[in-house]
Amino acid sequence: MKKRQIPHTYVIIFYIILFCAALTWIIPGGQYTESINEAGQKMVVYESIDRVPQTWQVFSAFYKGFVDKADIIVFILIIGGAFWIVNDSKAFDIGTVSFLRRARKMESNPLIRKIGVKNFLLTSIMLLFSIFGAVFGMSEETIAFCLVLVPMAISMGYDSITGVCMMFVAAGLGFAGAILNPFTIGIAQGLAGIPLFSGIEYRLFCWLIINLIGFTWILRYAAKVKKNPKLSPVYEEDQYWRDLHSNTSLDVTYHTPKAAWISFVLLTVAQIVFAVYYPLTTLKIGNSVIEGLPLMPILTVAFIATSVVALRKTVHLYILNLLFFTIFYLITGVMGYGWYIMEIATLFFVLGLAAGIANNRTPNELVKLFLDGCKDIMSAALVVGLAGGIIVILQDGKIIDTILFNLAKGMEGLGQVATVGMMYIIQTLINLVIPSGSAKAALTMPIMTPFSELIGLSKQVTVMAFQFGDGFTNLLTPTSGVLIAVLGVSRIPYDKWFGWAWKFILVMVIVGFLLLIPTVLVPMNGF
Repeated sequence: MKKRQIPHTYVIIFYIILFCAALTWIIPGGQYTESINEAGQKMVVYESIDRVPQTWQVFSAFYKGFVDKADIIVFILIIGGAFWIVNDSKAFDIGTVSFLRRARKMESNPLIRKIGVKNFLLTSIMLLFSIFGAVFGMSEETIAFCLVLVPMAISMGYDSITGVCMMFVAAGLGFAGAILNPFTIGIAQGLAGIPLFSGIEYRLFCWLIINLIGFTWILRYAAKVKKNPKLSPVYEEDQYWRDLHSNTSLDVTYHTPKAAWISFVLLTVAQIVFAVYYPLTTLKIGNSVIEGLPLMPILTVAFIATSVVALRKTVHLYILNLLFFTIFYLITGVMGYGWYIMEIATLFFVLGLAAGIANNRTPNELVKLFLDGCKDIMSAALVVGLAGGIIVILQDGKIIDTILFNLAKGMEGLGQVATVGMMYIIQTLINLVIPSGSAKAALTMPIMTPFSELIGLSKQVTVMAFQFGDGFTNLLTPTSGVLIAVLGVSRIPYDKWFGWAWKFILVMVIVGFLLLIPTVLVPMNGF
C-alpha cells in the first residue's frame, strides 16, 4: 500500500487561500467606520456593504502577499546571505564546541548539576527572550536568531523545534504575557482610555505563570528528544543542520590575517563617529524612560577592548565578538532608537561584510557567498509571501469586519465571566486572520471597550482579554509572517510544526482563560 504523502507547506497554505476565497462567497460584506455622535465622541459603527467574492484573485494573492510582506522577505534574504558569509569562517562551529565544553564545566556547581546543565542553559536563554517579548514586543527580531540557536540546539543533542522554542516560542510567551509591551498593551490601553501600563502587578504574575507552564512543557519535550532523537517529528529535516555543521572537530588554522585588522579599524572609526553624534541614549522600557545613558560610547570602548584581545588570538574569536556586539547594538537600537526591520537587516548586513573582510575574502568571493546564502534560504522567503496572500484574500473580500461584528453580537446576554471568555475567544479567532497586535487593537478595542462598560466590566479586563487572545495563537497561525519565516529559516515544515504545537497552544489558551477569571471575581489594583 502506497504511503500517503503529506502536503508541502506551500500546498497547505494555498488550500487555506482557497478556503478563505470560498468564504468570501458565503459571508456578507461589511466594514467598520468611525462616526462622531452628538456629544462629539468618536464611535465605531458597523455597516453592511456588497460582498466582493474572490475568484482569480487566489492566484494574484501570492503577488500581493509578496508585496505586503516585502520587508520580512528582504530581511530573510539579507540575514541568510550575511550568516552564510559568517558561517564560511567556521566561527560558529568553533564557538558552539567551545560553548558546550564550558557548559560541561558548569557541572561542578552542585545546584546546576542537580538541575541539569542543559536545562539551566535552555531556561536561561528562554527567559531572556521571554523578557524581550514582554518588555519591547520582540517578534520579527527572532528570525535572525534561528541561524544561531537552531544549529546550537542540534549540537546539544536536541532538534530544530527545541531551537525555535528557545527564542521564538519563548519570545511569544513573553509577548502573550506582556508586561510593558508598547505594541499591544500600550496601544490597547490607550484606546481604552486607561493609564498606560496600569495593572502591571497582575500582568507580572500572569507572565510568571505562563513562563512556568510553557518552559516546563518545552523542557519535557527537549528531554524526550535528547533521550531518543528519532522521536523528533523533524528528525529527517534536521539532517540538513547536522550535515551543515558536522565539521566541528576544530580542524582549522587559528590565525589573524591583516584584513581582520582592517575590518576592526573600519568598524572602530564608524562606531566612534556614532558615539560622537549620539553620546547619550534614551531607553524606552514600556512607559518608562531612562535618559542620559552613554550607551554608544560604552559599547564602542567595549568593542575596541574585546576585539583587540580576540584578534591577538584568532580571527574566529573576533567574528564571534562581532556577533555578540551585533546583538548588543540590536537591543540598544530597538529600545533606544526605535529600530525596526530595515535597521536590523542593515545591522546584520554589516556583520556579514565585516566578517567576510576579516576572513580575508575578496569582493567577488563575498558576493558569491552572499548569493549562496540567499539561494539557501529562498524557499523560506517565498513561503512568507504566499502566507501573506491569506490576509489579502480576507481583506479584499471584505469579510473580516463581518466576522468580528457577528462574533461581538454573540456576547449579548452573557454573564461577566462568560463575556470575558467570549471576548477572549473572539480575540483569539481574530488573531488567526489578523496576527498584527497593533492592527487588531485598533480594530477591536473601540468595539469591545464600550460593550464591557455596559455590563460593568473593567476596561482593564477587556485589555487583558485582548492581550492573551493576541499572543498565543501567533505561534500557530499560518497568517503570521514571522512564524512562517522562522519555520522556513529553521527548515521545519508547517504541517509538522502544527502537529507538535497545537496541543501546547491549546494548553496555553486554557491557561490564559483561567488567568482571566480572577480579573472579574477578585478586586485588584488597576482593575
